[in-house]
This record gives sequence, C-alpha cells and structure tokens, in this order.
Amino acid sequence: MTMDDKTLIERVAKGERIERGEELPAGYRSELMRLMVVFTDSELAGAAGFAEQINQGPGLRERQVAAQIVADKFDHAEKVLDLLQDFGVDPSLYVASHCWSARLSRALDLGNRRIGGDKRLNVFHYPLEGWTDSLVMNTLMGSASNIQLKELRQCSYAPLAELMQQIAQGEARHAELGERGLAATIERDGTSAAQAAVEYWYPRVAASFGRADSEHNDRFRRYGLLKHTNEYRLAQWQGQVDDMLTRLGLSPVEQP
Repeated sequence: MTMDDKTLIERVAKGERIERGEELPAGYRSELMRLMVVFTDSELAGAAGFAEQINQGPGLRERQVAAQIVADKFDHAEKVLDLLQDFGVDPSLYVASHCWSARLSRALDLGNRRIGGDKRLNVFHYPLEGWTDSLVMNTLMGSASNIQLKELRQCSYAPLAELMQQIAQGEARHAELGERGLAATIERDGTSAAQAAVEYWYPRVAASFGRADSEHNDRFRRYGLLKHTNEYRLAQWQGQVDDMLTRLGLSPVEQP
C-alpha cells in the first residue's frame, strides 16, 4: 500500500529512512527521481566534457589522473542509474538518449535558467578551453559537489544515502587532485590564465546551487532529501573556495 505524504513526512521527521521497495507517495518519488537524474546527467556530461581535455595534460601523469577522474564519473553515474531502474529507467536507453558531450556557446550565461534536453546542471553546458581552464572548473565544481554530496549521505532514502557514502569519497578525491594540479600549473605558468578561468567559472559554479526561492529545495527539505537551503550551501562553498583560491594566489570573484 502506498503511504501518504503526511505519514512519510512524519517518519522522516523522526529520523527514519525510507527503504528500497517501499511504495512511495507521488511527490516524494518525483523529487527523489529529480535529485538522482540531475546527479546522473551532470556526471555523464561532466565526464564527457573532461574526456576531451585528457590529451591537453602537460605530462603522462596528469593525463592518467584526468582519465581516472573521467572513469570515476562514469562509474558514479552507472551506480545511480542502477537505483533508477527501480523507477522504470532502462540504463542502456538512458545513456543513449542524449549527447553528453554537447555544449552551448561559451559566451552564454544561463544563470539558473533551465533549458530543454537532459537535466545536467547548467555549468556542464559550457565548453572547456584547455588544460588550465579545465582544472579551474573541476576544482571549483569539485568543491561544490563535496558540499552537496555531504547532505545526500544523510538523505531520507536509504539506498541513495548509502550509495552517496561511497561516491562522496571519490568526488572529494577529485577536488583534491584538481587543487593539486592547479597549484602545479600556477607554479609552472603563473596566475594569469588561471585567474581568467576563475573569473569565468566562479559565477557559473555558484549558479549551480540554485535559486534562493527554489520550490524544489523547499520540497527536498520537507521530504528529508536535503537539509539546508540553497543559500546556506552557496555560502559554505564560497567560504571554502575563497580560502583555496587565496592559498593559490588567486582572487575570488565578488558576487552580486
């Protein structure tokens, strides 16, 4: 028997987790699927875009690391697609349904505006331009992912929470590798190209946290899928990346 919203919300408020196989209310099911689809699409699009930059690495070690990050992202997408099978998703058809390497004009600034097609975060609609640009984007976005995955490890849907415990470790490692690679690039080439990339990517990664008045975020929190507002997570990210950029000799970008 399908539980109603009131019963589910009461269970979540008491700290209970929803287990695989339970009949879910339509609202909870919809928001849970939205979270998983956005994550999956972003991993697939992020991996496809970064794959094109592997051979831009200055040495074999850098190319090996980049290839491993791409492989990890495809693996993370596959794991969440396995969960989505419970919701009627065919992984093979899903992966073939979009061109994950497709990008829009770099001159665009989509902000929080949603566009048609897959559900990737807007930051993955912009093309990468070379090795330093890729490092900056992946370092900034890696920090954002860490903050968002930290919450998903505590989400009310037990199978997703357990899976995110594993995935979060890999994403945290990606952020560390990105910062390390960026530091090496700055030491070798100076800060000019890196700072230009920060100016471009900082506001676009910031926009990935969503609108302050997001109705979806309200529902995520009501269902226990997330705990904090978009504004709270954005502030966390800004504090972390501003410190990181300062350590690297780069300047954070003032947000309106």
